[in-house]
Amino acid sequence: MTLGSEFVLIISATIFCIGAVGFLIRKNPLIMLMSVELMLNSVNFLLIGYSSFLKSLDGQIFALVIMTVAAAEVVVGLAIILTIFRTRHDLNVDHINVLKG
Repeated sequence: MTLGSEFVLIISATIFCIGAVGFLIRKNPLIMLMSVELMLNSVNFLLIGYSSFLKSLDGQIFALVIMTVAAAEVVVGLAIILTIFRTRHDLNVDHINVLKG
């Protein structure tokens, strides 16, 4: 049983839309960070799916690079969130003006 490219596209678009809605609606920076990761994972799923259909490793290698950048982004994002929480004791995105110069 093989799955078509339409299935990969529909699942990837659905996961990306869930991540985008989560990022736009929620005010908690941790939820926003998880939504960005969900969007990156949907793009990785699409790259790997189409790489499999095309019998090429380019999409899989690019997905590996995206996962590496996403891991670095999570570390930096969590460090910023932790620093803001220690200084403000509030994690609402609307109330954060600590990084204003």
